[in-house]
Amino acid sequence: MSDAIEAVATASAPAALGAYSQAVKANGFIFVSGQLGIDPATGELAGASAAEQATQSLKNIAAILKEAGSDVSRVVRATIYLANVEDFSDVDKQYAQCFTGAVKPARVAFGGNSIPKGALVEIDAIAIA
Repeated sequence: MSDAIEAVATASAPAALGAYSQAVKANGFIFVSGQLGIDPATGELAGASAAEQATQSLKNIAAILKEAGSDVSRVVRATIYLANVEDFSDVDKQYAQCFTGAVKPARVAFGGNSIPKGALVEIDAIAIA
């Protein structure tokens, strides 16, 4: 295993809102930071609903993974942060459209979170490089 740690960044996903990388590659894995449903073209949330924001968040994750030389089929773990747990079903429907392989990523989802920019959803992921 290599001891190298490499930052991953793409203009096809929103820039980091703080002191962190969009993703980091290390030891054969890609650790994607939590992605809000921000449209990278506008810098604004992609919609008012949790489903719309989840869809954009997953697009952002896909763009970052592509930049890192991977894709969503190689995601092994994801975490979904919801402002309102009542939005779980709507977000899960969008998530299921993204992860269509026979083996779904391990996942945690929980609500009651205060998410930056007033977002309703934030999703992070760990993938194999």
